Amino acid sequence: MGLVSDERILGSSDFVSRLMSEAEQKEKDILRLSKKMSDFSSLVKKVMKGEGIQEKELRSGSKINQVVEARKLFCQLAVKKMGYPGAEVARFLGVTTSAVNKAANSEEVSSLKRYL
Repeated sequence: MGLVSDERILGSSDFVSRLMSEAEQKEKDILRLSKKMSDFSSLVKKVMKGEGIQEKELRSGSKINQVVEARKLFCQLAVKKMGYPGAEVARFLGVTTSAVNKAANSEEVSSLKRYL
């Protein structure tokens, strides 16, 4: 295997190769998920059905564990996997951008892989 380099990335050939591979995989995941669910409405329906909750619960400030986990899942899918801005997701859910970004960047919800 030859040396791998990219002028935008500082590091060893192995590091650059690994970073490029991870970026490529993330792009593939986003494209695959985007084909499945093109907008919030599709994502909401998928999460509601998969998690057994109603849209009003997802968009409420409910502290019920099932709803909190579904909201976190929605944030992780919308922000991290589909590339929606945290502010847009926050407006949809009726919460702060900070809350969305915190949920999106927290430990992955165990059911996340079912949606990918």
